[in-house]
Amino acid sequence: MSKVKLANLEMGLPTVDEAVRRMKNELSTAKMSGYKAVILIHGYGSTGSGGAIKPAVCKSLSQPSLVGIVKEWVAGENWQSKKPVFLNACPTLKEHVRLIDKNQGITVVLLK
Repeated sequence: MSKVKLANLEMGLPTVDEAVRRMKNELSTAKMSGYKAVILIHGYGSTGSGGAIKPAVCKSLSQPSLVGIVKEWVAGENWQSKKPVFLNACPTLKEHVRLIDKNQGITVVLLK
């Protein structure tokens, strides 16, 4: 069975750097623990116009330091475009589709 981990990066209102550090730790731990996917909850900013954590998380997911951990990722608002690929790689994500779909405060990561 493919395991999915929820990781709340916005809990405790961290700084952007703290949230990115938490994300990297969560992804590394999840990979070592046998998870296939991680749902990152980063929020969309308290003003509703977008916060700073989401763009920093997305930028970090493409950095070389995560090459051995991250296979692929998709922001919640783009879920439909990659949904078949992600569900094929991790069928357990089906249980979380309602949370993910069109949710700008979430990014889904497939682990290697």
